[in-house]
Amino acid sequence: MNKLQEFNALFGTEKPIVGMVHLPPLPGSPFYDGTGLGGVVDKAMADVDSLVYGGVDAIQVENYHDPSYFVNEAAYETVAAMSIVAEKIRERNPNLAMGICLLADPYASIAVAHCVRAQFIRATFFSEASVDVGGLVLRSPHKLLRYRKFLDPSIKIFADVLIKHSAPLVMRPIEDSAYDAAYFCADAVIISGKRTGGVTDIEDVKKVKELLPNYPVMVGSGLNVDNAETFFRYADGSFVGSSLKVDGDADNDVDKERVAAFMERMKSLRA
Repeated sequence: MNKLQEFNALFGTEKPIVGMVHLPPLPGSPFYDGTGLGGVVDKAMADVDSLVYGGVDAIQVENYHDPSYFVNEAAYETVAAMSIVAEKIRERNPNLAMGICLLADPYASIAVAHCVRAQFIRATFFSEASVDVGGLVLRSPHKLLRYRKFLDPSIKIFADVLIKHSAPLVMRPIEDSAYDAAYFCADAVIISGKRTGGVTDIEDVKKVKELLPNYPVMVGSGLNVDNAETFFRYADGSFVGSSLKVDGDADNDVDKERVAAFMERMKSLRA
């Protein structure tokens, strides 16, 4: 199978939708309330239940409310907390496809994914040195791939290209950056807007897909029920967060009715 066939097989469908589980602040975060993980788990479970009710194809667990994020190595307490919460989610949903995004440490993401039997990670930085809001991000895909090989070669790496809230040290055409991420063995590339919830540039998705026709190209932000048809002329899947929340606000709870309406739209597009 080529990469796109493997991608579809992982989710059991074409054009999979990955619903975001944005965790409340974890221990160590500037916004952590110091009360332990009970409330974090309860909030995560409620969002997962709503996403499952609405029929998403997979979920991704992310420490979204921990800004600013560690740009190279996540803190020990963050890794520990993410592992505990993700394992609770896995216990309740043993057959649900799951991803881990521990911002912004792909090594820790792979470690957590292995421990909780998640199938993929989102590597917000993969193959280019970048300047992020948290500082200089240096990536060595060869080291990450060797670590995955050592720990769990089955875990897929979905790699962002020109990720939001950052800029590469050397700006190149987005399709060239995407080609290099694919060449260095990422299992999918992700094209996003400039900020959380920001609509992705459809021309960027089109350029990348034209260069990589048999390779998974995902939308990383801004997908909604109104623009899904346009994006899925080119994209092979998407992470969806903000548009599935109450009032379309990334900081709110997941709205199960919005999820259900969105997935009904996806069924018609797939048909």
